[in-house]
Amino acid sequence: MRHFFYLIKPYIPRSLQIYLRRKLIKRRLNKSKNVWPILPGSEIKPLNWRGWPQNKKFAFVLTHDIEHQRGYDRVKELLRLEKELGFVSSFYFVPERDYRVEKELLQFIRANGFEAGIHGLNHDGKLFRDRDTFQKRAIKINDYIKEWGVTGFRAPAMHHNLDWIGELNIKYDLSTFDSDLSQPQPDGVGTIFPFWVNGKNGRPGYVEIPYTLDQDFTLFILMEEQSPKIWIDKLNWIAEKGGLALVDVHPDYTNLNNENKKEEFPIDIYLDFLKYVKEHYAGEYWNDIPRNIADYYKKKMVS
Repeated sequence: MRHFFYLIKPYIPRSLQIYLRRKLIKRRLNKSKNVWPILPGSEIKPLNWRGWPQNKKFAFVLTHDIEHQRGYDRVKELLRLEKELGFVSSFYFVPERDYRVEKELLQFIRANGFEAGIHGLNHDGKLFRDRDTFQKRAIKINDYIKEWGVTGFRAPAMHHNLDWIGELNIKYDLSTFDSDLSQPQPDGVGTIFPFWVNGKNGRPGYVEIPYTLDQDFTLFILMEEQSPKIWIDKLNWIAEKGGLALVDVHPDYTNLNNENKKEEFPIDIYLDFLKYVKEHYAGEYWNDIPRNIADYYKKKMVS
């Protein structure tokens, strides 16, 4: 059904897509209150868990997927706003879509202590359609990984096959979640902690880092929320359990002028969330880029 959807998706008006997705998520909400936004059992620590660096209470990770030119054009300003509040984040780019990833931007991101990564190849929903398709595209993705000098990957629409993803030359992947009502591939990994994925056929393994706070598109476009309350409530729970609070915010949907436009939400909702974390958990969280999260996990829990 997922493959069929992406086959006909180009012929469905965007407004109808959004309408149907809103109806679907409202239906799922009524049936899933016992597993979303908090999934019981997801707070169980891994057997080899050794805690976060410097005895921090929890990890706080900010990530961004760049979908189109509109989002690409907002990267520098979003980075500036986060840096101003004392945070770092990571930006994931689609190599072959409707924008060109310039080396100058990648250098700018790194120079400020932030991170860049790969977001699929062309975002058409076909990356995991079959083994042959994935292997052909993996060659090109690995070429971009080398060219851009990055170590992290996230698949579009959170499609995933963890064995296949292991064929990419990466240190970590971000294509999974603990519990999410809105994704076309609904199998969450059921944990608010990173975990190790063993390599196959002589390949090295990698760290899987699931997102644990719902995506901005789900909350503010589909559910039409007007505040970061759902984020805050779950973050408080994750902090109490000592887990990983990871959020995926798309510059394409964040309106930098604080306007409620079609398929955009005011940036202040996101900034208010960051300010809440900074003020209520000062000195208690570890905010770092995913590459460092993966390096720490591998060193402490795998090596």
